[in-house]
Amino acid sequence: MSETYDVVIIGAGPGGYNCAIRAGQLGLKTACIEMRDTLGGTCLNVGCIPSKALLHASEMYSAAQNEFAGMGIKIGKLDLDLKQMMAQKDEAVGGLTKGVEFLLKKNKVDQIMGKGRIVGPGKVEVTAKDGSKSTLETKNIVIATGSEPTSLPGIEVDEERVVTNTGALKLKSVPKTLILIGAGVIGLEMGCVWSRLGADVHVVEYLDRILPPADKEISTQARKIFEKQGLTFHFGQKVTGVEKLKTKLKLSMEPAAGGDSQTLDADVVIVAVGRRPYTEGLGLENVGGKTDKRGVIETTDHFKVAPGVWAIGDAVAGPMLAHKAEDDGTAVAELIAGKAGHVNYDLVPSVVYTSPEVAWVGKTEEELKAAGVAYVKGKFPFMANSRARTNHQTEGFVKILADKATDKILGVHMLGVGVGEMIGEICVAMEFGAASEDIARTCHAHPTLSEATRQAAMGVEGWTMQM
Repeated sequence: MSETYDVVIIGAGPGGYNCAIRAGQLGLKTACIEMRDTLGGTCLNVGCIPSKALLHASEMYSAAQNEFAGMGIKIGKLDLDLKQMMAQKDEAVGGLTKGVEFLLKKNKVDQIMGKGRIVGPGKVEVTAKDGSKSTLETKNIVIATGSEPTSLPGIEVDEERVVTNTGALKLKSVPKTLILIGAGVIGLEMGCVWSRLGADVHVVEYLDRILPPADKEISTQARKIFEKQGLTFHFGQKVTGVEKLKTKLKLSMEPAAGGDSQTLDADVVIVAVGRRPYTEGLGLENVGGKTDKRGVIETTDHFKVAPGVWAIGDAVAGPMLAHKAEDDGTAVAELIAGKAGHVNYDLVPSVVYTSPEVAWVGKTEEELKAAGVAYVKGKFPFMANSRARTNHQTEGFVKILADKATDKILGVHMLGVGVGEMIGEICVAMEFGAASEDIARTCHAHPTLSEATRQAAMGVEGWTMQM
């Protein structure tokens, strides 16, 4: 079978399906290939979406256990129905995957299930589940294959007792002791879920801090909060192996700086040491494409791999975030259609959906100091915010960094309940080149958590007006 398209996209994750939808909207004959049984990629199936469903449910369970009584809410015996908690997670995922399928059909995108491989310029071979092959001919190929979990030498992942994010979202019971390898976003989110549900959670981290990309003041305060919630951190430790015994796992680790090794026992180990591009076996060599040693596809400006070949999302350099991939996909579709396509990578926000949440965009204090940029800082604690006080959710703060000479906002860092929603205001402001004074003089509803952002902006010039 041979089909001719304007665009063939390999991968139907956030980058791929958004690229396909936008291409369809622009009148391009488009096909989107997906090797999973469902659309949506890692994010929708085993990443962002199911993890947020469990984070929300486990947060409600924890609140019922620990917070309701203080607010005058009395409940009877509290029980955990983990099977139903997993079912509601699966229901959310199922509904959203069907939504992606609907949007592709609405925009006349052909959905092709199978594994795509580039076999030459303008040619993509698709291998279906039954082994049958077909070739699609196209003017443009977009690589949107996403990423996969990185493992460590000496660790065999079985997705039952030694798991990645995929297995961590499908545990059949709450482990008595759980060890997380890695104190990044995925590790902390999964650690918080299972800690709330009753597991004794230990986090083993090679570095000396959690959330390495975050502003250090934020990550330091967040660590203290997570420790208070019950997480135990082992910093500066290199994991050397995980031994599978009949009734337990035995994790071996040694100081990264050198020293005696030690072991930790656990029922489940989650490996969360990062992700790598899923680009092996893609056939890049057939169009002159190259990757670096990590598998990241080399591109020129504007996502070009070779004539008529483009790459986006986790497959290329930049933060491995679903919303970054979405913007990449939209930009490439518009470039293919002859329009202007651009992504401002300096303003891609990061959010950690723990409780409290962590969110940031722009430069950290450490980055500004290293670059020799003179800046002014405004900071406001949620303890002094009226809505946070009435909600009994006062942990954390908002910090705004602005250029000392021009007052242009250079970076904003937040720790607190709901800051994943609040960071959007900052992204809009920074996209328009706003000064801190622009936020400080913009009226915010009272009482709201967002007032903390305004007060932090006021603090840049020293005129904070609340507590």
